[in-house]
Amino acid sequence: MSAAARVAEVAGAFLKLGVTSFGGPIAHLGYFRDEFVARRRWLSETAYADLVALCQFLPGPASSQVGIALGLHRAGLLGAAAAWLAFTLPSALALVAFAYGLAAYPQWSAAGWVHGLKVVAVAVVAQAVWGMGRTLCPDRARATLAVSATLLTLAWPGAATQVLAIVLGALIGWRFLPLAGHEPPLPLAFPVSRRLGAFLLILYFALLAGLPLLAAGGDGSALAVFDAFYRAGSLVFGGGHVVLPLLRAEVVPSGWVSDADFLAGYGAAQAVPGPLFTFAAYLGAVMNGPLAGWAGALLCLAAIFLPAFLLIVGVLPFWERLRRYQPVAAAFGGVNAAVVGILLAALYDPIWTTGIRTRGDFVLAAGAFVALVFWKLRPVSVVVATALGGAALALA
Repeated sequence: MSAAARVAEVAGAFLKLGVTSFGGPIAHLGYFRDEFVARRRWLSETAYADLVALCQFLPGPASSQVGIALGLHRAGLLGAAAAWLAFTLPSALALVAFAYGLAAYPQWSAAGWVHGLKVVAVAVVAQAVWGMGRTLCPDRARATLAVSATLLTLAWPGAATQVLAIVLGALIGWRFLPLAGHEPPLPLAFPVSRRLGAFLLILYFALLAGLPLLAAGGDGSALAVFDAFYRAGSLVFGGGHVVLPLLRAEVVPSGWVSDADFLAGYGAAQAVPGPLFTFAAYLGAVMNGPLAGWAGALLCLAAIFLPAFLLIVGVLPFWERLRRYQPVAAAFGGVNAAVVGILLAALYDPIWTTGIRTRGDFVLAAGAFVALVFWKLRPVSVVVATALGGAALALA
């Protein structure tokens, strides 16, 4: 098969997944396994598990990073770009269309069905806290670390506090949470040189450190927005839901996006397939100022996913040696526990405080949570049902 044919094959496979993969990052990883391990046999079960483990260790959207790596493995750098674009485009287009709908019909922000989207966000984030807590906080030490991160985040709200909680979690994990019996997985091979990997990692950190300085020294709003979304994409551990508090801390206090529009869009993001990071496209489209619309959507989408590209492609050439170092795994055990705590804080504020206003809202959210966690219903069905429930409560 020619190089162009491989790129086309990657694009077609991921476009199909981009329009059908509901359920969040964990579900996406299951879809990827069925498609690329069981059906297409692009890589072995063991190699896929190794790749998932790597992407869980890195900040950023884990499922998107796995997809980028799979595209890279199959068709090189063009395959990585094709995998990301095909998997991301469907949900990004849907959310931008929703943003334009809000702009054309501003009364939507006060509609009962839009409030229902805010209510279902309570259930979705609670499901994420429930699942991540059971997996990432299985003992007293990590559960205590998670609650401590919650208290820290609620006491001093802001993106800087969330980063501090992650850093403290890493230090505590490295010092007090050693992993017993840690064995390195089997090697992986990707067509990336160490020189290119080193360049991309240097670029990742240079942008992370340099963009805030450039944004502070200039008066261009586009640069400030790019910096905010790049940092959000760079500092998220634990998947798409964890980006919520980081993004809110950047766009709501600054006045770029209203709290009502933010939460309405987050609820709508639960109803579309693909990565939750495409929520950035919605925020860019509804943003106040000259960047609103398609220009803002494209800028924010590129900024929030760029760190995922730089990190996964940059780390792969060095991963074989790095993953043999046991303290790295121990540190990320603490990071993951802190992430659960940050997400728990976000569940309370702003999700709960904005979405739950009456006893009817509470009943609706509880029903959505049960449907997601215990009945295992598809998220899109639960979102639609809760939006209709919100409309019914508004008429009662």
